[in-house]
Amino acid sequence: MSEQSAASSIEEVSPRKMRMVVVASSAGTVFEWYDFFVYGALASVMAPLFFAGLPDAQAFVFTLLTFAVGFVVRPLGALVFGKIGDSAGRKGAFLITITLMGFATFAIGLLPTAQTIGIWAPILLVAMRVLQGFALGGEYGGAAIYVAEHAPAHRRGGATAWIQTSASFGLIGALGVVLGSRAFLGEDAFREWGWRIPFLVSIILLLISLWIRLQLEESPAFKKLEAEGKVTKKAYAETFLKWRNLKLVLLTLVSITFAQGVIWYTAHFYTQFYLERILKFDSQTVNLLMIAVVLLSAPLYYTFARISDRIGRKPIMLFGMVLMLALYFPGFHFITSSGNPALAEAARTTPVTVIADPEDCTFQLDLTGGAQQFATSCDIAKAALSNAGISYDTIAGEAGAPARVRIGDNIELPSVSAVGQSMTEVRATRAAFDARVREALIEAGYPAAAPGPMQNWSFSEIVRVFSEKGGVFLIMALFIVAACALYGPQAAALVEMFPTHIRYTALSVPYHLGVGLFGGLLPATVFAINTATGSIYDGLWFPFIVTAFATLMTLLFWPETKNRDIHAS
Repeated sequence: MSEQSAASSIEEVSPRKMRMVVVASSAGTVFEWYDFFVYGALASVMAPLFFAGLPDAQAFVFTLLTFAVGFVVRPLGALVFGKIGDSAGRKGAFLITITLMGFATFAIGLLPTAQTIGIWAPILLVAMRVLQGFALGGEYGGAAIYVAEHAPAHRRGGATAWIQTSASFGLIGALGVVLGSRAFLGEDAFREWGWRIPFLVSIILLLISLWIRLQLEESPAFKKLEAEGKVTKKAYAETFLKWRNLKLVLLTLVSITFAQGVIWYTAHFYTQFYLERILKFDSQTVNLLMIAVVLLSAPLYYTFARISDRIGRKPIMLFGMVLMLALYFPGFHFITSSGNPALAEAARTTPVTVIADPEDCTFQLDLTGGAQQFATSCDIAKAALSNAGISYDTIAGEAGAPARVRIGDNIELPSVSAVGQSMTEVRATRAAFDARVREALIEAGYPAAAPGPMQNWSFSEIVRVFSEKGGVFLIMALFIVAACALYGPQAAALVEMFPTHIRYTALSVPYHLGVGLFGGLLPATVFAINTATGSIYDGLWFPFIVTAFATLMTLLFWPETKNRDIHAS
């Protein structure tokens, strides 16, 4: 059946109703991303209030649990809400997701700290984070499907692009409320109690979003399934036990969602990490640059999606992947030379070397933040340099001898071992050695921070920062162009890939596995590779290889879906 004949067999959606569908779906998704980003923005403020003072073993357990939220709960939410959406309807599924997310976020703002209720504070916080991740696992697929199943075929990309754009608005909203609260209350009051405000105001956004979504009807495609008696009650079996459907799930996972995970996280999160941790930018400058590129991304999602309505989804998504492949290494090299030229010059003229017994060195892939296993003298030396954003060479030392750090020709520091110490003692030992290394690096001519820190949020100061950091912003903008080209048409492409009766489950699971697994692994994996090789750039091979593989899979096997009939069961 053609797209045109299929459209005639379902209820025609008026332009006014279509606008309502887009606004309601996007507004709810903005709210859910706001909730998710607020915690990320405040994690460093909340950690001492909820985790400080716990015994080592308990602190490590909660670190593991926090890690598990991102990798386990989102795909689990995709499974649960995918089943609900395919069996009971799209509208009901994403009404539940937004309610869960809103309740969990508001509740975080009311939680007592560890000083008040002890061990129950981190337990409740992790429980609320579980609810947030669980809800987010069902939101994206539901919103994208609901909009796509209402949209005219020739505007499906543009309509669903508002779901992608909502992530930008959610991030901007979260940063705006956090920065505004900080500025109004002052840092001391904000850290004491003001951090609760961004969580508590979310209840207003929840009520508005719920009211808007309650005005909506079920999607035309699902109503057509119901009328024909084709609604599945076996979404899991249909999706994962029938090869014709499972192969579509696997192809989606290893192509555009693998790429989405590493490209989007590189553009939005690793770049921020790189500026702060490697180049030593001040936090205000990083926030300003990130807000600017996120604002830039909002219209780009829609632009690329509308272009895909004309020429197809596949060429636009491939353009984003290929552009990012071309940018990974030269882009970060240029960010370094432009953003902190003194660091680039010091690395060239005053090289750093770690001299260590190879048996003393391990691959420091730390997925939990515990790091208690990386306690040898070699591990501590390499981690100190990586934390300082310094590239170094490694030379094999004497067997059994402690590692040494050589800076240029005149400075040499013996490292220390923390083997056998408790987690708290390991952290203290590492912190003390980090401080010694930083002092030695400054003495050798390495800069303590990037030049020209942002002093305030006045217009003249913002103009100055952009004039001085224009090269950095240019590369960040190009990263965002690549991410938007891939992500803008993606919702439409994913909806068009799967048959209606299993669409919610089949779309949501590979999306959250691919994005969550490879995006979530990105910072820790890149840092571990950098530490193992001694280069601040070598870790980029992880996203580069994943993107290259995903590009090949997309080029060879991903079909063009623009003209598919999405109303077939």
